[in-house]
Amino acid sequence: MRFLYVAPRYHTNQMDIMKGLTENGHEVRFISHYAAIIEDYSCVTPIVLGYSRLYKIIDFLYVKVIHRKDPTAIVFKIQHGFPPMRKLKKLICDFEPELVILRERSVYSMAAYHICRKKGYPCILYNQNPLWSEPAKTDFAHRLVDRMTPALRMTPVMGEKKPGMAVKENDYFVPFVVNPQRAPGQRIYFEDGRIHILCIGKYEIRKHHLELLRIAEQLKDKYRIHVTLVGEATNRFQKGYCEQVRSFVREHHMEDMVTVKTNVAKRDMEREYLAADLYVIPSTLEMASVSQLEAMSYSLPVIVSDTNGTACYVEDGVTGLWFRDCDETDLREKLDTMLSDRERMLSMGAAGYRAVTEKYNFQNYFDTVMGMREKILRERLD
Repeated sequence: MRFLYVAPRYHTNQMDIMKGLTENGHEVRFISHYAAIIEDYSCVTPIVLGYSRLYKIIDFLYVKVIHRKDPTAIVFKIQHGFPPMRKLKKLICDFEPELVILRERSVYSMAAYHICRKKGYPCILYNQNPLWSEPAKTDFAHRLVDRMTPALRMTPVMGEKKPGMAVKENDYFVPFVVNPQRAPGQRIYFEDGRIHILCIGKYEIRKHHLELLRIAEQLKDKYRIHVTLVGEATNRFQKGYCEQVRSFVREHHMEDMVTVKTNVAKRDMEREYLAADLYVIPSTLEMASVSQLEAMSYSLPVIVSDTNGTACYVEDGVTGLWFRDCDETDLREKLDTMLSDRERMLSMGAAGYRAVTEKYNFQNYFDTVMGMREKILRERLD
């Protein structure tokens, strides 16, 4: 079959999906709005279509002039950027996809959906809004957006089954896919007698690198530990925060127990996971992270915030521990609990590896999206 993906960028959380499709003989075309510095094209090379000339002017004014001091301004294009329509239409129609997956309810996706709908290509909307959510809003603006985007939606975020929450008829939970990497018996733990803690995340304030370092400093006399921070630092805001992190390490004389790395290529990440004994995600406002699954695929236990959109991938007390979001004291307690029992860490790592092999594999993903495609064609949902 021919699969078409249209998304802001070719994100690493899609790589094992692309690998599964291509290895099973399917043809994949991936159209992205832009390319990030750290991307791996070993499975699929995306077509970076970009934006229309008009939008490039708008984006320049918005990011470089009006909101030049706002580090979040760069994401404006994800929702509001629009493509060069003729080029987009040609790329879609020449490929004649049998299934199209569009990322986000964005102007870009609306443009792609308009083309696919006229041609009869079945489309699925993919975003990271929770499966369990409040009833859909019915005002004119929301109804218009719903009409201009696919009827069926898939998300890797389960959400909470709280009062007032429900699962909409055409919404599906389709978790991230991560291939198993190293079973517990195929790797080494606690090299040099220390417990090696790994944390991966862009160098942004919300990732809470400094909070993790403060906790590590408090625990360094109780446990032999080493912390490795790996993250992207490509724009001036990320580079500035990364320098704050490095300064903290120097000022607190933690050079022998903390390593700060930037812009590590995807192909080199295996070395980081294999050198670790524990994976920690201290960040807040995390819609959905795939790194905890990657860590579990290397048989590592995980500590994650209870508000992380994909915290459900970590079974609290079985494959890792949850801490209360933005609660440094609770994170310290959870980390202390984990570090105090190496045998439990090994047991959690093994359980995480089993979860990856059983729940987060390519076949489950493929079967679900194919079932969604059949529903679109059977019920003529467009």
